[in-house]
Amino acid sequence: MSYSHEADQKFRGPGYLRYGDDRLREECGVFGVLGHADAAAITALGLHALQHRGQEACGIVSYDGKQFHSERRMGLVGDNFSRASVIQRLQGHIAIGHNRYSTTGNAVLRNVQPLFADIDTGGFAIGHNGNFTNALTLRNELISSGAICQSTSDTEVILHLLSRSPKRRIVERFVDALRQIEGAYALVALTNDMLIGARDPIGIRPLVIGQLGSSYVLASETCALDIVGAKFLREVENGEVVVITEHGLESHRPFPLRPARPCIFEYIYFARPDSIVGGRTVYDIRKQMGVQLAREAPAGTDVIVPIPDSGVPAAIGFSQEADVPFELGIIRNHYVGRTFIEPEQRIRALGVKLKHSATASIIRGNRIVLVDDSVVRGTTSKKIVGLMYEAGAKEVHMRIASPPITNPDYYGIDTPLKVELLAANKNLEEMREFLGADSLAFLSVEGIYRALGCDHRDTQNPQFTDHCFTGEYPTSLTDQNGQSAPRQLSLLAEVG
Repeated sequence: MSYSHEADQKFRGPGYLRYGDDRLREECGVFGVLGHADAAAITALGLHALQHRGQEACGIVSYDGKQFHSERRMGLVGDNFSRASVIQRLQGHIAIGHNRYSTTGNAVLRNVQPLFADIDTGGFAIGHNGNFTNALTLRNELISSGAICQSTSDTEVILHLLSRSPKRRIVERFVDALRQIEGAYALVALTNDMLIGARDPIGIRPLVIGQLGSSYVLASETCALDIVGAKFLREVENGEVVVITEHGLESHRPFPLRPARPCIFEYIYFARPDSIVGGRTVYDIRKQMGVQLAREAPAGTDVIVPIPDSGVPAAIGFSQEADVPFELGIIRNHYVGRTFIEPEQRIRALGVKLKHSATASIIRGNRIVLVDDSVVRGTTSKKIVGLMYEAGAKEVHMRIASPPITNPDYYGIDTPLKVELLAANKNLEEMREFLGADSLAFLSVEGIYRALGCDHRDTQNPQFTDHCFTGEYPTSLTDQNGQSAPRQLSLLAEVG
């Protein structure tokens, strides 16, 4: 089954995002533990903490010394792994887990991770956060040579490369597979006696190491270590492969050393505010983005209002720097289902009020600064600006705590096509007019680097992966070459 743009349009439409959703979404979160009697239960707790990274599906694979056990389900972790009967089926002292948010392709059980396969060295399970930018090319080559694919996930490519490697040891095979892959990845893998973690050569996607008693833990973020009571040891470094057994942890460096370039959106939006990334709490960094934004784009207003929840830290920083009161002028409904049935158009148009409502006593008669972390299509921002005027705002000014998003992502973030990105097709004044705001300003690229503790962006060797703002992609984009309408390929399209 090969990917086609036409098939993707059939299922999703151009630049598909879920109903009522104009946010960036990351593909998934990963977790693993070795050496704990309740490995599956610990993994389920870790996945709870990483639920923000993927809410479409979840899975856990464990090994009990004799056989592997797998439970993969659609939906939230709490809906699937809170029952004792499920955890009891996942016996063993070693387990890995995965939360999924698909970027393209249908939400079907066969794509839910961790994926598992029997190869000649034994069982092998793997979970993946990121996106391989040459997955389609590799997949087509594998199928042409006789491979039979059981899912439409790019992660399955690793299993095929692993099984075909001429190397003898499983770690060597794993590294051999990684050498053939381009793009971004943070991987956790499980065999019958080891837990493996890996990050891509420039560390685009995050992965950390923790210790829980005598057990080792791997996770996408430190917040998952906190929930299980594990001590944060360090990040898995860019280009590093860690192998954990009952004898301890080994570090392998199979790639030439390169400067790290973590994804800048982990700091802006994806990571949970209480996580520590690059030695700093994400919450503090987001506040500093608001501080920088207030310095670059002040506005003479009466009250600072965040667009919840992701705009809150930046709005606090903006408020403190501007010395203007911070108020929760918008209340978010956290209980709106992701599978809301789309009724007729006149009801669909009210969709923004399902998620956001105005606190009229704060808004009425005031000049408002709305602070958000980013703007994608701008459709939700436009509705929220309208909501402020309906609540009686005298003026509405938009301030965005990141630069304009002008380029799509190919590393595991769900972004629309370039033709649908607001900032890629309109100048600042046109965007302001589209949103209906009295003024509009974005944080500059230099400003966001200052918020991250850098004096400036090194144009020769950028410190972060920031292609959505700059158009500078840090890896090859093999699958996109020659395509007139490139699509995210974390999950290849379902056909038929």
